[in-house]
Amino acid sequence: MKKGFIIGAASALLATVVAWIAKSRLDQAQSTDLQAAIKATRKVLIVGATSAIAQETAKLFAAARSEIFLAGRDEAKLQAVANDLAVRGARKVDLMVLDLNDFNRHPALISRATESLAGLDTVLIAHGTLGDQEAAQKSFAFTESELKTNLLSYISLLTILANLFEAQQYGTIAVISSVAGDRGRQSNYVYGTAKAALSTFTQGLRGRLSRSNVAVVTIKPGFVDTPMTAHLKKGPLFVGPEVVGKGIYRAIQERQDVVYIPWFWWGIMTVIKLIPERIFKRMTI
Repeated sequence: MKKGFIIGAASALLATVVAWIAKSRLDQAQSTDLQAAIKATRKVLIVGATSAIAQETAKLFAAARSEIFLAGRDEAKLQAVANDLAVRGARKVDLMVLDLNDFNRHPALISRATESLAGLDTVLIAHGTLGDQEAAQKSFAFTESELKTNLLSYISLLTILANLFEAQQYGTIAVISSVAGDRGRQSNYVYGTAKAALSTFTQGLRGRLSRSNVAVVTIKPGFVDTPMTAHLKKGPLFVGPEVVGKGIYRAIQERQDVVYIPWFWWGIMTVIKLIPERIFKRMTI
């Protein structure tokens, strides 16, 4: 009788393991099928759509016949971007004009985008400012404004999007952070503070949403030659926005976690993070 009990228990355990493996494979297959379908028919919200990097990324989504919803504060520029994307092959392009520092309008933005596209599975948040560090040092009000734009507005949007995507159990959210957040450099530590906090926020969010089949992609560009950096002296490490746009599009397609663009910035920042503080505090980089 004891032998029969052991055999019966072993058989039940084996059946449970086999059923679990079968269910896991089915879930994986369904997830793969879902992601393949999403890649083929993406419904994309691009926040800060008039930025050079966002435009270059949007062109690739348009060429892939995605449906795109644009958000930004300059109506004329938004409309110009929308017209360009339509010519490039986007199935649908719609837009909403708003000041992204008006957090009260964020729920309406997400609702309008979802309604216009009949769903939402991909978001790129790409707005921001590169404020004057010296002005920030002299004025908390200026610092507060920079943090509001580069950090708090992102957190507001991400909170709404996280709950939406968590409920629907799929999606990809890409956020433009920066290598500037990897270490506090005296030349731009206010901007770096916003990006460091944003990277930490998205890291935690990525862990939370991973169990819901939602990818959170943190993009860390290096120096990019855009209107936002027009006042900076250009060097060999600068790249054009089209390089970053291609990197972002690839990262979204592959549902990556943290991406340095171009890739060599991972090595540069690894070295910079290893410099002892007693030396680093004297460096003017």
